[in-house]
Amino acid sequence: MAEPPYWAKAVEHLKSADPILSGIIDENLRPFLSPNGNVGNTLIKSIVGQQISVKAADSVWRKMSGLLGAVIPENIVLYDFQDLRECGLSMRKSEYILDFSRLWVDSLSDLDWFSMDGANVRSRLLELRGVGPWTVDMVMIFALGQPDILPLGDIGLIRAIEKTYAGGSNLGVEEILDISTGWSPYRTVATWYLWRVVDPEPVNY
Repeated sequence: MAEPPYWAKAVEHLKSADPILSGIIDENLRPFLSPNGNVGNTLIKSIVGQQISVKAADSVWRKMSGLLGAVIPENIVLYDFQDLRECGLSMRKSEYILDFSRLWVDSLSDLDWFSMDGANVRSRLLELRGVGPWTVDMVMIFALGQPDILPLGDIGLIRAIEKTYAGGSNLGVEEILDISTGWSPYRTVATWYLWRVVDPEPVNY
């Protein structure tokens, strides 16, 4: 898949605005983010990954793939709560994913997510059970490819910023926002490269 159309301009902007980030980008120029355009699948994968390690999430996802084939809402609705539990999902996550998949098949798949502004996307997704700000941010980054998302609920990003800009010391939200000011309107791209500081292997949702 091609990089987002704004990517090259974003890299140029970030390298000019932030010499520290410029070095990180030079060391990790590829791969770039390739948004998948699939809100339903990304939301499901994000719910799976909530509050567990990448390794644990990958294990659950493999089991779900073994059960469902393609892990998509249209397949999930053919199974029940206990089937999802046996893939390693918690009780709550099984409920959330099954509820969302039914809503997706019934109505949400008909929405033109790409024509909606960020505030509208966020509002619609936050109405769903089990969906919080971090999950919405993952959808906006990995499915919709919105360029200016700073997922302050992502512990990997926070640790990367603390390591890079504060020698590993804890930073408050206001301090992080201050550091990130010059990254706008391409904070998604900054986030993508900062993730490499704590995990050289890109994660996709």
